[in-house]
Parts: sequence; structure tokens; C-alpha cells
Amino acid sequence: MSEMIELAFDSAKEDMQKATDRLDLELRKIRAGKAHPSMLESVKVDYYGSLTPLNQVGNVSTTDPRTLTVQAYEKSMLDPIASAITNANLGLNPMNNGEVLIISVPMLTEERRRELAKQAKSVGENAKVSIRNARKDANDAIKATKDDGASEDAIKAGESNIQSLTDDYVKQVDARIASKEADIMTV
Repeated sequence: MSEMIELAFDSAKEDMQKATDRLDLELRKIRAGKAHPSMLESVKVDYYGSLTPLNQVGNVSTTDPRTLTVQAYEKSMLDPIASAITNANLGLNPMNNGEVLIISVPMLTEERRRELAKQAKSVGENAKVSIRNARKDANDAIKATKDDGASEDAIKAGESNIQSLTDDYVKQVDARIASKEADIMTV
């Protein structure tokens, strides 16, 4: 392979890896019925006038599969943290006992499980679109090497390598989505 084709391949691989990493982040936000500290990663708290991630103003932990606790670094932040969690639209209702926030994670209904599975599929489809866009960009870059004197065989081999890379990443996405759906639908 010529240097330009290798560069296009490496760039595509990097973009596809970023897409799967982003998928993993998004899938962690979709709860599967069990309490997990990552459920609150998207919560931003009004900390003295600026929106701050929850993990910077308190410690989130699990006490059992159905309960999260938030220990604020400053006791005065318990109420702002509780309102931030409530306003985050996660379906969670924190209780303040004066020391920590206790959050009971409700059981998922069948309808909600189906909704979350659909959301996981949507996130997976977005990742596949990103992977296909990376493939298109790489193929365009490989075709542009023809003007630089690359042979037809080198271009075909490069496109073939890009396609097999794309297939591998799409299989990874499908496996992650299937795993998440199984996790969500398990009662």
C-alpha cells in the first residue's frame, strides 16, 4: 500500500474507534434496572453560579443493586444536588437525610424496558452512521491517490481493507447493542 492509502486507513480506523468509544459512553447512560454511579454522569449541579458535573461536588456510590447514595463534599450542596438530579429527567427522586442523598432506583416496567432497548438501538445506529462516514472519507482519500500515481490494484486493495475494517467495527457495534438489549430486557 502506498503511504497515502495507509494514512487513509489509519485515519478511518481512528475515526471508527472514536465512534465505538462514543457508543460505549452513550450506552452507559442508558440504565438497565440496576443502580450504577454512571447513571448520574450527565447531571450538572449549580455550584456557586456555574454548572459543575456531579462527580466534582459529591461522591456517588451504590449500596445495593437498587440504591444510589450521593455524599456531598459540602453539606450545603445537598439540596442543589437533589434538585439537579430531579431536574435531569432521569426518573429518580433523591431523599435527603441531612448527611447523604439516598436515591432508590425504581424497577423498570416492560414498556420502559422496550423504550430503553429502542433508545439503545438508536444510539447503535448513530455509531454505525459514523463508521460508514469514516469509510466514505477513507475511500474518497484512497480514490484521490489515483491522481498521485497510485495503481488500480493498490486502490482496490485499499478499498477492500477499509471495507473489512468497517465490517469489523459494525460487528462490534451490533454485539454491544445486543448485549445492552439483553441486559435491559432481563428482569
